[in-house]
Amino acid sequence: MWNVLLSFSGLVALIQLLFLPFFPESPPYLLLQKGDKAGCLKAMKQLWGEGNYHTEFDDMMKEKAVTKGTKIMNVLEVLKEPSVYPQLTTMLLLLLSLQLCGLSATANLQESVIPYVSLGVAISELIAIIFCSSIIDHFGCRILLWGGYLLMALILVLLETSLLLSDQFPWMRYCSVILIFLFIIAYGIGP
Repeated sequence: MWNVLLSFSGLVALIQLLFLPFFPESPPYLLLQKGDKAGCLKAMKQLWGEGNYHTEFDDMMKEKAVTKGTKIMNVLEVLKEPSVYPQLTTMLLLLLSLQLCGLSATANLQESVIPYVSLGVAISELIAIIFCSSIIDHFGCRILLWGGYLLMALILVLLETSLLLSDQFPWMRYCSVILIFLFIIAYGIGP
């Protein structure tokens, strides 16, 4: 019944993908990153209903003024910052735990190949985190979520197809592994 379980995650992603366009962007993102004051107030009204949100808006404007002189660091600068080492350690431990997740067993591979697939899963997650943290400020959450869910849906269809054909064509198992890596990267960049 693993294929039903795999399809269920695709169904949840599809539902989220369908409803995502109806939700507004995050008000802090609109104000702090995009500088869109009117869009920020409109998003507040859409999210929280009619009311007076000038206090929250003023707080965000103060935050914008405080962070105006702050330099936005890139990924390499963040990795060199000692204050983030505890968070990086936690993240790396979580990535290493992916090796025990069982995704590599999905592709029906030889036992000798599975450790390399598990390592590839962890590397895929790391690539997704680095790539997402580099582009999220440029594109915003909505585009990354939408694109991530679209890619995940496409990859799940291709993965299901490759798993169904893996008995007839043994090389399709390796395609399944590549699709699993791509699914993890799409998930890490989007949702």
